[in-house]
Amino acid sequence: MEDVLTEIPPPSRFFQEDLNNFAPPSPPLPSPFLVFSNPKPNEPLRPSLLIVAISSPSLYVFHQLSSKTLIGSLILPEIPFSGNSIEPSLGDKSCNIYTHNDAHDSSIIISVQCSIAAERSNIVAKLLIGEQIIPGRVLILDSVQSQSFRGKLSPDETFAFKLETSSEREGLDDSSLLKGINYFPSGSVVDGLAAALLGRCQMRNIKGTLCVLWPEFGGAAVSLVKSLLQRNVLPGLDLSMNADGVISWTKNHPFDSELYT
Repeated sequence: MEDVLTEIPPPSRFFQEDLNNFAPPSPPLPSPFLVFSNPKPNEPLRPSLLIVAISSPSLYVFHQLSSKTLIGSLILPEIPFSGNSIEPSLGDKSCNIYTHNDAHDSSIIISVQCSIAAERSNIVAKLLIGEQIIPGRVLILDSVQSQSFRGKLSPDETFAFKLETSSEREGLDDSSLLKGINYFPSGSVVDGLAAALLGRCQMRNIKGTLCVLWPEFGGAAVSLVKSLLQRNVLPGLDLSMNADGVISWTKNHPFDSELYT
């Protein structure tokens, strides 16, 4: 007679994913929020231009920009502060907000130095555009992702493409923020925070441009970012690199800092 106490039980009639349905769901992540150095800023902020730097070359360029002032940060509860420095550093996992003033206009620069999950992109985009910050125009700087690009990408090539909102494209050619830049090829895909920000601009009827560059890293990409900014976006801007600006980091992986000097 079989011993029911020691006999191996029959296999479950449920699949493993079905059994997981009985487990309590993970608690939702707290919402991200903005913190400003001035407890009571003149909200909403209304810059003539908002620049969101996501790609590593654009982060490096704006980190070297001396004529900027830190005014706040985007706080993501899932991103720990451990390892961050007191002063802004390219090695930090942070999302800092700066102002830049020239003789004619005021601009806000947001340096996104941390990876933002796809499911958090829309809520972050909503925070950065349209509530506490209402820009007249938006420029998003990201990199071409080789797995999402329809065509061949050579590491020896350097190029930039753009995507625009309806209000930006309907303007006069002379008013285009990135004149002379080709549109992103049909069939290629942009996702994540960059796509969410451009979609937010479209929803709010804000002139928005997403510029994606290739390659993702290297001195050629940095030079291309500088050229685009000085030629089209912020003419006369001093983007000379500091002689001691030696770094050993990008948002995704280390690189040879000599390529960026």
